[in-house]
Amino acid sequence: METKSLSQTDRRAPWCHSFKLISLNNMCHVIVTCRSMLWTLLSIVAAFSELIAFMSTDWLVGFPRTPDAVISSHGASAAGEAYRPTLGLYGRCIRLPQLRRGVLCGPYAVHFGEIASGFWQAASIFLAAGILLLCAVAFISVFTMCFQSIMKKSIFNVCGLLQAIAGLFLILGLMLYPAGWGSDKVQLYCGPDASPYKLGLCSMGWAFYTALGGTVLTFICAVFSAQAEIATSSDKVQEEIEEGKSLICLL
Repeated sequence: METKSLSQTDRRAPWCHSFKLISLNNMCHVIVTCRSMLWTLLSIVAAFSELIAFMSTDWLVGFPRTPDAVISSHGASAAGEAYRPTLGLYGRCIRLPQLRRGVLCGPYAVHFGEIASGFWQAASIFLAAGILLLCAVAFISVFTMCFQSIMKKSIFNVCGLLQAIAGLFLILGLMLYPAGWGSDKVQLYCGPDASPYKLGLCSMGWAFYTALGGTVLTFICAVFSAQAEIATSSDKVQEEIEEGKSLICLL
């Protein structure tokens, strides 16, 4: 009986040793490098810049105009100061003399079909799809310090591919956006000379340039993700892991 029990123990020993080895290999190693942290920060900045631009009303700045005359506290008629209204993909800012604040900002389109033109509707879809991917990558990038692979695929390579796809969506959205400048809504802000890819009396607002800069940054992040992968899988990192360190910080 003793011989049989010993033989069973010897048979189980290799399995036990392999289980311990797998457990050690699957330990969570927090790996922080300059390149991986820079990629994470840039990914978050790109996502937030695109999201802020999409929600902004400052895509187009209309020609200067003066609000209707208002009644002052002394009963006299006074003309409002000249201002420039702004128009976004689905929102706008105008000045109403009867309001104390003066400026009223909000969506002009309650439903998707009320957006100024079909081109702007398509642009909104592509921009929203790109922003959704960027936000997902920004969320995942926070956890890349602890998890470097997904289903045996490098998490940096997967995120870089998603960022490249998001960048293509953003480019399509930005290319379709000027095609909607000939709509009736835009002509109210930019004058009758406004037409596709022609601004008329309007000028571009900061939101468009922010979206454009965010698109460029998105492609930079997609390329830089490869450097983040190289930095977190370098020989120095492997040496630190073999030494049993769980927190690894490298330049």
